[in-house]
Amino acid sequence: MKEEEVPADLDPVLVVIIGVACAAVAGAIAFFAGIRYRKKKAEFSIGSAEEEAKRIVGDAIKTAEAKKKEAVLEGKDEIHRLRDESERELNDRRREVQRQERRIQQKEETLDKKLEGLEAKDEALANKVKQAEERLNEAEAVKKSQFEMLERISGFTSDQAKDYLLQKLENELAHEKAVKMMEFEQQTRDDAEKTAREIISMAIQRCAADHVAEATISVVPLPNDEMKGRIIGREGRNIRAIETMTGVDLIIDDTPEAITLSCFEPVRREVARIALERLISDGRIHPARIEETIDKARREVEATIKQEGERAVIEAGVNGIHPELVKLLGRLRYRTSYGQNVLNHSLEVAYLAGIMASELGLDPTTARRAGLLHDIGKALDHEIEGSHVDIGVDVARKYKESETVIHAIQAHHGDVEARTVIACLVQAADAISAARPGARRENLENYIKRLEKLEEVASSFEGVERCFAIQAGREIRIMVKPDVITDDKMILLAKDICKKIENDLEYPGQIKVNIIRESRAIEYAK
Repeated sequence: MKEEEVPADLDPVLVVIIGVACAAVAGAIAFFAGIRYRKKKAEFSIGSAEEEAKRIVGDAIKTAEAKKKEAVLEGKDEIHRLRDESERELNDRRREVQRQERRIQQKEETLDKKLEGLEAKDEALANKVKQAEERLNEAEAVKKSQFEMLERISGFTSDQAKDYLLQKLENELAHEKAVKMMEFEQQTRDDAEKTAREIISMAIQRCAADHVAEATISVVPLPNDEMKGRIIGREGRNIRAIETMTGVDLIIDDTPEAITLSCFEPVRREVARIALERLISDGRIHPARIEETIDKARREVEATIKQEGERAVIEAGVNGIHPELVKLLGRLRYRTSYGQNVLNHSLEVAYLAGIMASELGLDPTTARRAGLLHDIGKALDHEIEGSHVDIGVDVARKYKESETVIHAIQAHHGDVEARTVIACLVQAADAISAARPGARRENLENYIKRLEKLEEVASSFEGVERCFAIQAGREIRIMVKPDVITDDKMILLAKDICKKIENDLEYPGQIKVNIIRESRAIEYAK
């Protein structure tokens, strides 16, 4: 609305007031017009909201009714499902209860049967107890009557009989105690023997020695048989000179190109052998030359004896031995015992005794010294009367040997009882060295007879098929019939054969009985 033009002659203040009044009127009109517009608009909005609220309420009621129907249907379905499950579980429980009832009924029936059986057994047991009591009473009566009869027969009262029985029991206990002590001693002896065997076997394994036997004769080869006549000489002067100067018998027979020297004194035989070989090599054989050659051979043998004695002392590992004893040891180089060289035997005994002494914690040097000198008397037994043991004791005592060594020499063949462990070791070492197969030679005829007797003893037992003596008679192998001798009987048969061999035969060392049983199954493919 355009403002009306105001006359220029109006007062400006008035004009302002009029303008303000007009503006106020216009504002009031606009305010009331706005209020009315807003009221109409609010009434319209309220009407629309009420209609919308009614629509929403209606929709909600419809939805609620639909949900209600759906929930009712679901509830009914759930009720039917739960009812079906309950009925099914109830049926299962009912069937389980029926099965339990049947099982309980069967158990009751079984228990009833067992109870009836127990009652029958109780009744039978009661009858047996009653019978047992009756028999016990009868036994008591019989026992009482027997006691009375025994008292009348023996003349003992019950107290006297008790004393007699106690005394008898005491005697039996004393006997049992003695038996136990003997068993303990035997066990201790067996343990000691086992240990000794282990030590001896270990010593034998560590000692190596030859098995060559020597003889008491020497054979000198000749370049031709014409040399025999030159050795005999004119009217036998050369052979008589040799025999007189050496003390050796010269055997000149039909043996081609050989002369045999026979003498039990090995040193003289060795002197004669060396001298004769040099005479044959030189070709000049007459009494003067013979005497000169024998003197040189004797000096050579004496030097060899000294060297051999010193070698033996060094090999045995002993020192401080008198020079004369060293010479006597060297003489043992030419001494044999049953074909076994005595010096080698003495060294072997020294080794064995030293090894066993070391195992027992003793002085091995003393044991070796005693073992080396134990046969020293054999160097002089051809010149001095008496046994080599007595001669050895006298010689050892003469050259100031210790009493331990002298006692070992004196006791090594059991002439006196061994009082020291060293003497026992020398005894054992001497037996080991002499008893090993091949160490000593025996008469061929006696050897064959011993083997035949050994096989005869083994063949005398039932079930033996064949037997063979081997290892120079140190072992016998027996073949048994498998249908007669079982594996269990083999042990008993071996013990019986050993016992018979020990009772019937005489033999050095020990004999191993080896029984062999073989079973064969043979079939032919056609």
